[in-house]
Amino acid sequence: MRPRVAAERGSASVLAAALAGLAMALALFTVDLARVVVARSRAQAAADAAALAAAAELARPSGRSPPSVAAEYAELGGAHLVECRCGPGTAEAVVTVELRVGLGALGGARTVTARARAIIAPAADGDSRTAPIDGFRK
Repeated sequence: MRPRVAAERGSASVLAAALAGLAMALALFTVDLARVVVARSRAQAAADAAALAAAAELARPSGRSPPSVAAEYAELGGAHLVECRCGPGTAEAVVTVELRVGLGALGGARTVTARARAIIAPAADGDSRTAPIDGFRK
């Protein structure tokens, strides 16, 4: 057996502390990455809902403007409507939304952006009215 050198005493504790610190930093980074992934998913869901709502307003006008309807649905999804290309007489709604996400370990906040497009298709049965967005006629 090798005799222990007094200078090596406690070196395992230093190595264990360094590894614990590295594991903690990796865990914090993973949490921030998960926050961004969840925010991206929420932003996409809000964009999808806003585009569908704007397209529904274009297909069956209720008296509200398609951009205001899109903004309402984006806000319901926790996002902010940045752009809505959904003018009267068009057959599609294209929206862009942003969602801010706070980051703990990386500090500050980041903004994730999502886009969605909804197309208004003519009715398949030859009816001159526009088909509903969900495919069902009421």
